[in-house]
Amino acid sequence: MTERSNKRAFTAPPADPESWVKDPDPRPGRGGDAANFSARLTVDVTPDLRGQIKIAAFQRGVTVADMLRELLAREFTPTEGGTP
Repeated sequence: MTERSNKRAFTAPPADPESWVKDPDPRPGRGGDAANFSARLTVDVTPDLRGQIKIAAFQRGVTVADMLRELLAREFTPTEGGTP
């Protein structure tokens, strides 16, 4: 017999942003958009800032990772010669 996994996918965030903020970040699945990126970046932020970021992403209908990738891409555009 096969059993269903209790893992919650990120396809549909909960209607209540507060419960979403308190949940741990989901792990990306293999072969998804995360597979297109070759490096992981860890940034320490306060719990309040983390909550604000997650709520902003929820309100925009995007993942935190996608929202932050876009923000970083805007701030750090590629330059000629490959270094800023």
